[in-house]
Amino acid sequence: MSEPIIKVENLRKSFGDHEVLKKIDFEIRKGEVICIIGSSGSGKSTLLRCINHLEKPTSGEILFHNVAVKNTGHSLSEYRAKVGMVFQSFNLFNNMTVFDNCQSGTRKVLHLDKDECKSRAITHLKQVGMAPYIHAKPAQLSGGQKQRVAIARALCMNPEVLLFDEPTSALDPEMVGEVLNVMKKLAGEGLTMIIVTHEMEFARNVSTRTIFMDDGYVVEDDAPGNLFTNPKNPRTREFLKRYMES
Repeated sequence: MSEPIIKVENLRKSFGDHEVLKKIDFEIRKGEVICIIGSSGSGKSTLLRCINHLEKPTSGEILFHNVAVKNTGHSLSEYRAKVGMVFQSFNLFNNMTVFDNCQSGTRKVLHLDKDECKSRAITHLKQVGMAPYIHAKPAQLSGGQKQRVAIARALCMNPEVLLFDEPTSALDPEMVGEVLNVMKKLAGEGLTMIIVTHEMEFARNVSTRTIFMDDGYVVEDDAPGNLFTNPKNPRTREFLKRYMES
């Protein structure tokens, strides 16, 4: 078995007196697609933000290729170039075109030459079906289109792992499918992903592992075929029963 790309060890995160994450341990290996499910407030998005060091863990470690991630300038920028993130609110630069949004990170962080930045932007905009909108500004795009541009921008950095924080939660229902289809395609191409999602069907059909979180704990971590059909923990069963009924 290959060594893990990312290893989370004894991770805890508190905001004041409120402990949001409680002794989290898990690993992700190359090619895995991990979907994290659970009720709102269970700690899913906080876990993702700690992995990317957008939130500094209270204690515990995030290891990248067995080296602890330090919360310092240059090393953190290098780490985030390899562990990208797609947000629910897109986080595009509204004053830039689609094309320039996709080139910004490769120019300013990776310091690639102009031709390579341009080549990556065109390649990944085509990959997500957004090449026709290369000169558009974000205000001219639908929510689903914005999210596809955000995914293309993250792919331009050539990440080893891509984190998705509820990437469809801000979208109108008819736009959810277009984003999930892009993510399903990326999974099929072998991209390593950790996805916080409420899309149960997607988690069941696309993930290689599904993690159920509750009250700051990883309650269950299993193959989706096991977790969805024969969950071992009563809390997992209760959560899935509610979702299946709705």
